[in-house]
Amino acid sequence: MTTSRGRCGGWSLYVKDGVPAYDYNFLGPQRTSVASSKPLAPGKHTIRYEFAYDGGGPAKGGAGTLLVDGEKVAEGRIAVTQPGIFSADETTEVGIDLGAPVVGAIGAAAKSRFPGRIPKVTIDVK
Repeated sequence: MTTSRGRCGGWSLYVKDGVPAYDYNFLGPQRTSVASSKPLAPGKHTIRYEFAYDGGGPAKGGAGTLLVDGEKVAEGRIAVTQPGIFSADETTEVGIDLGAPVVGAIGAAAKSRFPGRIPKVTIDVK
């Protein structure tokens, strides 16, 4: 699980009940979820989310693709993006959400702790 920001806006790449997913929370009321239709097989996996921004200025949308071990498992459209920062008092966490939860079903604090091992997180902004 990697989470940035909280219930009033942010994003989260996570696994719930074995199913990988990405959620984008546009300032609270507008949420987009891109989730696999099947759970992960036991073992080590590489989970990646790619966002293809429409461009043409700030706050535009784009297409999101969720990949597991290089294979596309889900895709979806985010209609609009936050043009600036989400929150001045939320942080980015790996393996646990210590602030307000981006995804209510995941929760925060101990409830949100990922039980597996996350050896590496890469965020590539193009």
